[in-house]
Amino acid sequence: MAGRRKVDDKEEINMTPMLDIVFIMLIFFIVTATFIKETGVDVTKPTAETADLKKLANILVAISDKGEIWVEGRQVELGAVQSVIARLYAENPKGSLSIQADEEAPGYHIVDVIEEAKAAGVNKISVSLELPQ
Repeated sequence: MAGRRKVDDKEEINMTPMLDIVFIMLIFFIVTATFIKETGVDVTKPTAETADLKKLANILVAISDKGEIWVEGRQVELGAVQSVIARLYAENPKGSLSIQADEEAPGYHIVDVIEEAKAAGVNKISVSLELPQ
């Protein structure tokens, strides 16, 4: 009987190191995740033969085929575009603005948004296009 263990002794698995690793991995994935901004409306971008690739913009503005202007997932009237863009630009002054206009969107709406963005102090403005395959 001397070589046998007592039946009362229960072996337990220490879960602390595994939980530490899981939490560290969770923090790593949260910190390194890329958050994709969306405009709030689906647009069919016009195609272009030539284009310069730009880094992701901080401020996204979409113009639907009906001429609706969307910023940060909310529809905005033209009179309020300047103040909304100014607020977003103040959060990140090194940022840029990208306009995603539907191919059926009236051209004057694109020009109006560009003018409002310049009045808000944004100098880096681009228009998003679809490259042919």
